[in-house]
Amino acid sequence: MTRLDKLLDFFKDEPNDEFLKYALATEYLRLNETDKSLFYYEDLIKNHPRYVGTYYHLGKLYEALNRKDDAVKTYETGMLIAKDLRDNHALSELQAVYMELKGFDDDDDDY
Repeated sequence: MTRLDKLLDFFKDEPNDEFLKYALATEYLRLNETDKSLFYYEDLIKNHPRYVGTYYHLGKLYEALNRKDDAVKTYETGMLIAKDLRDNHALSELQAVYMELKGFDDDDDDY
């Protein structure tokens, strides 16, 4: 039984468990099944918006899919939630990737 099979088994019993959704999204990403990964990450944002770890990974996935506007919005929302939760670690990680992404966008605007 693979790790994915085990996660899906657990998920059958706990379909609203935010950690299992996050684990499934991460596992699907590891398996290069980006559509399924995107489904679970976006479900987390919609149904468990305070699960702050999602924002970094969803933003990175959006970047990989060349969806920079979605990545920027995801990072911005994540930063607001991290501030609200006083999760300084998540906030600093989100700020770093946000600034990096915005930096590239700003450079493009200069030409």
